[in-house]
Amino acid sequence: MARVLLNAEAMNLDLASLLVFYDPVALAIVGGGTLLATAARGPIGDTVDALRCLPVLVRRPFDFGRARAELARAERVAHAKSLLAIDPQVLKDPDVARGVEAVTDGATADEVEQLLDRLRQARLDRHATVQEFWAAAAEAAPAMGMVGTLVGLVRMFRSMDDPATIGAAMAVALLATLYGALFANLVAAPIAARLRRLARAEENERRALIAPFRAFARRETPVRRSRAA
Repeated sequence: MARVLLNAEAMNLDLASLLVFYDPVALAIVGGGTLLATAARGPIGDTVDALRCLPVLVRRPFDFGRARAELARAERVAHAKSLLAIDPQVLKDPDVARGVEAVTDGATADEVEQLLDRLRQARLDRHATVQEFWAAAAEAAPAMGMVGTLVGLVRMFRSMDDPATIGAAMAVALLATLYGALFANLVAAPIAARLRRLARAEENERRALIAPFRAFARRETPVRRSRAA
C-alpha cells in the first residue's frame, strides 16, 4: 500500500513538473501565429488540404500490388465478358478507375499513358503544395516563438511595479521560444519530410502501372472499335 501511494505521489509530481511547461498564451501565439503566417502564403484551400492530409502519415504507403490486382480483375472481366461489364466505380484506386474508363471509351495505349501521366503530375502538384505548407510552417514557427518572447518581455517590463505578474510574463517569453523550436523541429519539419518520402515512393510505384495499362489498351481497344464499327 505504501508503495502504491509513493508511486501515485511520484506521478503527481511528474505531472506537476510537466504542467510548468504549459502556458496557453505562449501556445496561442506560436500555434495561431504559425498557422496564420503559413496560411497567408497561399489560398485557404492549401491550408485545408495540408490539414486533411495528416491521416496519410499513419496509413500504409501506396502499394503497386493492390492497384495491379484491381487492373488484373478488370482484365479478367473484360476477357470473360466485355469491357462494358466493368464498373469503374467499384475500383478503389482512382488512377486504375480512370484508366479502365478510358480504355472502355476506346482510348489507345498512347492515350491511356498520357492520361496516367496527367493524373500523376496533378497528384505531384497537390503533394508539393502540401509539403511546401508544412515546410513553411517549420520556418514560421521559430519566428512566432520570437514574437511570443517579445510579447512576454513587453508585458514583464510594463508590470515591473507588480512583482506578482513578472513571473507569468517571463514564462510567456521563455515558453514561446521553446514552443516555436519544438513545433518546427518535432512536428512541422518531420511532417514535411515524411510527406515528401511518401509522395516520392508513390510516384515510383505508379510508374509501374503504365506498362500493364498499355498492354491492356492494346488488347482491348481494337476489339472495342471493331464492335463499334
